[in-house]
Amino acid sequence: MHDEHGEALLAHALRLTNGDRQRAEDLVQETLLRAWRHPEAMDPQRGSVRAWLFTIARNLAIDAWRRRSARVGEVITDDLPEPPQVVDEADRAVEAWTVAEALHRLSPPHREVLVECFYQGRSVAEAAARLGVPPGTVKSRTHYALRSLRLVLAEMGVTG
Repeated sequence: MHDEHGEALLAHALRLTNGDRQRAEDLVQETLLRAWRHPEAMDPQRGSVRAWLFTIARNLAIDAWRRRSARVGEVITDDLPEPPQVVDEADRAVEAWTVAEALHRLSPPHREVLVECFYQGRSVAEAAARLGVPPGTVKSRTHYALRSLRLVLAEMGVTG
């Protein structure tokens, strides 16, 4: 089979792999291995053997391309990775105090909706039920509350 179809199959595989000879040879090898494992496909009454081989090679090339596309590529660099940032508990305490102070400066409806959605982790529907307002009101209050919170934090000198 290799003697009869190998050269044409390799040319086809080279086109499928954009000229990468190593990948093309691997495709030919895997295609011929599949043919050896499925001799029933080589029956001339079922159709052209060469067409079957070309189809298998094409399918294998597509599968390989999909596997490569799904993986994250390896990054090679001479630089050492950045060390993990050390969390300073004092900074976290100051940030928590600053956010609490900014929340305190918001109107009660805005503060309530932010506490329910962000600190309590409730969905819009759950927050609406707890606050006794429609879900649309929770959404709009959240929007305006976040805008107000940004302004308050900016007034307090918080940037970024």
